[in-house]
Amino acid sequence: MTLLQQILWGSLYLGICFLIEIILLTWCVMVVRRFMAKWENRSVTMTTAGPITIALLFIVLTHTVQVWIWAIVWVLGDVLPDWNTAIYFSLVTFTTLGYGDIVLGEGLRIFGAFASVTGLLAFGLSTAFMVALMTRVFQERFLT
Repeated sequence: MTLLQQILWGSLYLGICFLIEIILLTWCVMVVRRFMAKWENRSVTMTTAGPITIALLFIVLTHTVQVWIWAIVWVLGDVLPDWNTAIYFSLVTFTTLGYGDIVLGEGLRIFGAFASVTGLLAFGLSTAFMVALMTRVFQERFLT
């Protein structure tokens, strides 16, 4: 792949992953709102831990979907030989752990770096989402 192709394809998959994260986190907000309205008169533990637990489940789902998207790219693009290797490489790259035991060829290094950028942005957005949610939950439960 040329440099321009790597940048274009990498940006496309990054954008798809980011769109999926935004959609799933928006869905999470709707589920949390329903949960909070339904359990409004329950114990403080339930009304505090419930929304946080739901959000964490959505975040894990969101990140798992993104790792799978990158694994699909590696397998269908004949970059990596099997699903086990592709998922492992995708997860290690997405989390920016980068063990280095699997290395892409020169023609895919920039493209592969987009998987890391996807993970960085996903973890940043998820962290901001959790901070906002927890701030709101704690303000409603303990400061009012």
